[in-house]
Amino acid sequence: MPDPTKPVKLAVVILAAGKGTRMNDPEMAKVMYEINGRPMVDYVVDLAEKLQAHRTLVVIGWQKQSVVDYLSKNRSGVEFVEQVEQLGTGHAVLQTMEPLKEFEGDVLVLSGDVPLLTEKTARALIGYHRTSEAVATILTAELDDPSGYGRIVHNEDGSVKRIVEHKDASKKELSIKEINSGIYVFEKVRLFPCLQDITTDNVQGEYYLTDVFELFWKNKWRVSAVKAIDAVEVMGINDFQQLESARQVMTSRASC
Repeated sequence: MPDPTKPVKLAVVILAAGKGTRMNDPEMAKVMYEINGRPMVDYVVDLAEKLQAHRTLVVIGWQKQSVVDYLSKNRSGVEFVEQVEQLGTGHAVLQTMEPLKEFEGDVLVLSGDVPLLTEKTARALIGYHRTSEAVATILTAELDDPSGYGRIVHNEDGSVKRIVEHKDASKKELSIKEINSGIYVFEKVRLFPCLQDITTDNVQGEYYLTDVFELFWKNKWRVSAVKAIDAVEVMGINDFQQLESARQVMTSRASC
């Protein structure tokens, strides 16, 4: 058990291995598309620095060298972990198990293509995770149109009962507007043993990070949720229209 008198350390894992299949240049790493002169992944690493992460690990894969070259030159203390085959988000995080073998604390999982998340919201997520004594806490958001997203179903005490994917949701569950953002904080000691037990028994044949929650619930471990005040913070960049929207948000923030 961790010593309650010691401050809990934070490791940040940034998922940055994927292709930008809906971007114009399939040869370019998705996270290297720029917003106001900086690759989107740079904003995510900057957030890890603001959170004073004890360790920052970037999971690289597609066009990895461009990511390594940029961050090695512009950011200090970043560690790179290669995901040789892109077999899903669960598989990506599992690549950090060995590098984090001696680490004790919490693991914050961020996406390299979600550059608008603020320090305030990330701190709220981590803070609530620790005070609610959860093994994992999910950052959620409320969307006017939640189509395609996993819905968050709560227990009466506010903890998370389950995540229901859009295609599996009942009519009542489809009316839920609170969605899973794909940003999480985990107790490291619970995360990796469960990650090793997930399977590829799904349509995509991939290891989904969300499958660890089923194992948490099976063990009757608490999963919490924190809702982002502004849903734009959890917006992923998948095409040029979203890239332009993110640029406008960044420009607006800079002028405030």
